[in-house]
This record gives sequence, C-alpha cells and structure tokens, in this order.
Amino acid sequence: MPELTRRRALSTAAALAAAAGAATLATPRTAAAAEHQHGSPDSFDEVYKGRRIQGRPSASGGHHHEHGAGYAVFVDGVELHVMRNADGSWISVVSHYDPVPTPRAAARAAVDELQGAPLLPFPAN
Repeated sequence: MPELTRRRALSTAAALAAAAGAATLATPRTAAAAEHQHGSPDSFDEVYKGRRIQGRPSASGGHHHEHGAGYAVFVDGVELHVMRNADGSWISVVSHYDPVPTPRAAARAAVDELQGAPLLPFPAN
C-alpha cells in the first residue's frame, strides 16, 4: 500500500468535499423548491384574519396571468396578482419584496400588509 502523503490526503479531502457539495446542490432544500419541481400548488379556500383567501390553478392567457404560473389567488373575491420566482418562491403585488414559499402564504402576507384595507383591482394593460 502506498504511503499516505500530505498531497494525497488533501486531494482525497478535496474530492470528498466536491462530491458532498454536488449532492447538496442536487437535493431540494425547501418545500417551495419541491413544489416548483412537482407542478402547481394545491387549491385553498379559507378565512384568514376575517378575510376570505382563495387560490386555485387557472387556465388563462394574458400577460399578468403568465407570471402566476397558471395559478390565481383572491382576497375577498378580488384577484391578488402573484408571481412565481425562479427559485420556486412566490411574491404578490402587495408584498413584492418579501418572497414566501406558497401562494397561500402570499395571500396571508397580503392580508397582513393590507391591515383591513380592501384589495383594489389591479388594472390590466
């Protein structure tokens, strides 16, 4: 058996570290990432802080709906425009700079941000 040298030990350690890093990158780290890989999130319909929030897959065309990846979210019957980011997280027109893992979380964040104010319809271009 060859003698263990510093160079051989460092080469082996570097190879193991690289392999571990590649395995970590290939594994989804969040529920949002897993959801992004497996398709559209489930529908929901609930009352959150006295506001009715709903979400469901939608078959729609048009510029604004494309960002929501075929998913529609509503607060008290008014559509909350949502967008799915490349990393699988979601943002809305109300909480644009605070990504969340699911459309349900985006609806809840919007209700929190609105603080009782009504959601106004977003004008289409």
